[in-house]
Amino acid sequence: MTKIRLANMEFHAFHGCLEHEKEIGNTFIVSLEAEIDTDWANDSDDLNDTLDYQLIYNVIKDEMEIPSNLLEHVSQRILNTLMEYFPVIESLKIELSKLNPPLGGKIASVTIIQEATRE
Repeated sequence: MTKIRLANMEFHAFHGCLEHEKEIGNTFIVSLEAEIDTDWANDSDDLNDTLDYQLIYNVIKDEMEIPSNLLEHVSQRILNTLMEYFPVIESLKIELSKLNPPLGGKIASVTIIQEATRE
């Protein structure tokens, strides 16, 4: 098994429960770690035998563009979509962070971490 990590993808999005979060938006950071079998790709050197990072990024970007109240909801949508579209993924871990969340004090970020494993 091989782990593939896409780290610190940055998006401006409109997730949050407060009205100003829905209007102004905020900066979000997404990191993903997927575990896949790369035996074919190791030998073939063919992109079709592994995960195409661009396609993974596109799915995450599309999901980040859909406003949601909760980070948990966004993260779960990303997990579900990736597991559905990419059967080669055995397990998946998503970290979704909202920078400078409006919590009434100085906080760098709040992060949701969710994982999924194919049964």
